[in-house]
Amino acid sequence: MPRILITGCSSGFGQAIALQFLDQGWDVIATMRSPSVEGLPESDRLQVLALDVTDPESIAAAIADAGEIDALVNNAGVGMLNVLEGADIARARELFETNVLGAMAMTRAVMPAMRARRSGVIVNVSSSVTLRPLPALSIYSASKAALNAFTESFALEAAEFGIRARLVLPGSAPSTSFGRNAVARMGMDVPEAYGPFVQAYFHSLQSATEKTEAQDVAQAVWRAVTDETAPMKLPAGADAQTWFREAGLATA
Repeated sequence: MPRILITGCSSGFGQAIALQFLDQGWDVIATMRSPSVEGLPESDRLQVLALDVTDPESIAAAIADAGEIDALVNNAGVGMLNVLEGADIARARELFETNVLGAMAMTRAVMPAMRARRSGVIVNVSSSVTLRPLPALSIYSASKAALNAFTESFALEAAEFGIRARLVLPGSAPSTSFGRNAVARMGMDVPEAYGPFVQAYFHSLQSATEKTEAQDVAQAVWRAVTDETAPMKLPAGADAQTWFREAGLATA
């Protein structure tokens, strides 16, 4: 059976991706900082491993325990909801460590084995916020834009050895814990001068009718991994598809 390693599987997108591939008969290595099987089914094709993508020793241990893998999904990420003046630069650095350098480190870790076999797929979960400028998301958007640029350039290197790299761009997913975690972990101390502006923006987000579900992301990742004709960037969610069309990008 083909084997896939997915980062950030404790909830939300990562967990949905793991379930999608389990349902399709793949062997799944679900990783997270604090290993837990909560939300995941019992299966002899499921392996749950500890992994902190910002820790080189943790990465090395997880890769060794996982064994040979056919696909890597860099899903682990953190958010930041704040204007620049309200953001702590130390938190911004932490965000880039996970969202950008963590994905790079994981990709670098799996490349030698994939290159030796001349096969493999690497999918990086980015965000549709990279398609348009948005307030209170400047640092988060910058991290995902960096991930996009890295992936598109890296794909040219990887293709020399029969390895594909793709991007999945989800929209807003209020039903997952990502947004709540962004506030709890990164803080939301908006400077008073920006208060009305930011509140008006978040109100517009909350009233939006098009949303992204975790299953939308799982299906987009499935296509990115299994469809050799899939485009470099795939939308995930109704809102992401709308933004793709408005940006003149293909949605199918």
